[in-house]
Amino acid sequence: MEPSAGDRFLRLLIEHSDDPVLLEATVRAARSRSELVAALPEEETRRHTRALVRGVLAALEDGGPGEEVLAAAERLGSDRARQGVPVAAFLDGFQAGRAHLVRTLIADGRRLGVPDAALLDGVTRIDEITTALVHRMVHAHRVAELELARTVREGRVQMLRQLLHGESVPVLAPLDPSASYHCVVSEVSDPAVAARLEAGLTAAGPGLCGLVDGRFAALVARLPDAPPPGPLMVAAPPARPGDVAPMYALGRRALRAGAGAGLTGMRDLAGLALLTVTGAEPELGGLLAGALLPGLDPDEPFHLELAETALAYLDHGGRIEPTAAALHVHGNTVKYRIRRFQELAGRPLLDPADGAAVSRTANWWWALHRWLARATS
Repeated sequence: MEPSAGDRFLRLLIEHSDDPVLLEATVRAARSRSELVAALPEEETRRHTRALVRGVLAALEDGGPGEEVLAAAERLGSDRARQGVPVAAFLDGFQAGRAHLVRTLIADGRRLGVPDAALLDGVTRIDEITTALVHRMVHAHRVAELELARTVREGRVQMLRQLLHGESVPVLAPLDPSASYHCVVSEVSDPAVAARLEAGLTAAGPGLCGLVDGRFAALVARLPDAPPPGPLMVAAPPARPGDVAPMYALGRRALRAGAGAGLTGMRDLAGLALLTVTGAEPELGGLLAGALLPGLDPDEPFHLELAETALAYLDHGGRIEPTAAALHVHGNTVKYRIRRFQELAGRPLLDPADGAAVSRTANWWWALHRWLARATS
């Protein structure tokens, strides 16, 4: 039996529901309309966009949004309130994403011959569903805002945001204006995950934690002796509350560089200094890679192994056994790869007799990082 026009529209939406290209375009549309939504990590927007697209699909199939779909909308509204995103800003992003999705469906439907009447009926049903979702999101956002406004915690988190943004604000409990605190930043935006991180950080000593610019941040008097493995966090040296804003800005830069390098767990800001500075100048790093590594072919798997081994060799001070342990290979394998790398590069990686050994080693390290980033992208 020939499928009806309505069935063809529904099938079109089903086909698009898991389309990664459409998902990313919808995420970009949502972020482009709201600066505060754009300030959140992309994965946060992507997670909610995916859930809402699938929720609309389920509602179309069931004749209306069920409790599970409405609950997902409530979580979005509540999360955005706790992330400090005003209701108008997140609705701008939601409506921009919805408009992009509808335009795409109409264009594809017409290309596939779905009648205009069926497209209009489908878009009308989508509007009815999204209107119901918006009502739930706005209600949940307002409820969460009222709850936060009534708590002492929100006042403290607001103080944290102001301190990290460099605003002049009285420093109140639990912080001491004369004490020093480590500024810790992360890319974590999920309130539940943030709560677990807060428990781990404040267990070592007094501190103040919260979502700042949509991400978990903290001022803590003492860092855990043995931080548990988990998402990347960058910890700055201790500073007084009135002086933490520069540490927060540097920590955010180091966080981006560390995330790009695939790092996880707690990291010291000073230890990421070279990675942060070099990561801010990709074009210069590319020129350096071109000058030092012309003999390496990014399409040759063995050359990738050589570059990874050379970088690990530098990271471990030119010592064979620690490099082999880090790469899970035999020491003789490391020796062979370093020899072959130096033959292709036409110069030694480490030369103690070189008067400029430190700067040349830094140049090698930077060039290898940039070459590997390009080769594996």
